[in-house]
Amino acid sequence: MAHRDPLHYPGAPFVTPRQLFRTLAIAEAVTWTLLIAGMIAKYILEWGGLGVSIGGFAHGLVFLAYGLTVLLVGINQRCNLRLMALAVLTAVVPYATIPFEIWATRAGRLEGPWRREATTDRRDHTWYASGLRWMLRHPVLLVLTLLVVLAVVMTVLLVMGPPGS
Repeated sequence: MAHRDPLHYPGAPFVTPRQLFRTLAIAEAVTWTLLIAGMIAKYILEWGGLGVSIGGFAHGLVFLAYGLTVLLVGINQRCNLRLMALAVLTAVVPYATIPFEIWATRAGRLEGPWRREATTDRRDHTWYASGLRWMLRHPVLLVLTLLVVLAVVMTVLLVMGPPGS
């Protein structure tokens, strides 16, 4: 019986690192729109702060998810720390994740499958690359771990209060 790979079956939501990165880059831009619309509603139209609360929560959550995605995809694609930091910084500038994703795709930085086996490349023999490969071989555990990390970090940030408070 052939082993069914849960990361590469037809209809899988995130078949490749590129597709995952692109999805989160677009989601980050969409949440910028929600946050900016909420700020316009609050400060210009004087409709209250609900839009900022909703847009800010969505943007914060997707920002963190984008950061985790940069980490996962960056390690998988063997990117250096400087490039991963630049990718995260693009999420701070409204809509900058989309041109970064376009550049990374055109430059071939997002090509290829998830690396679940080590190669002779020295970058495959770090503790974090080994850990990622192990998690990629256990996708349910990977997703659950990412959701827990996201929930814990978001909870801590919510307890600390909104930016500027």
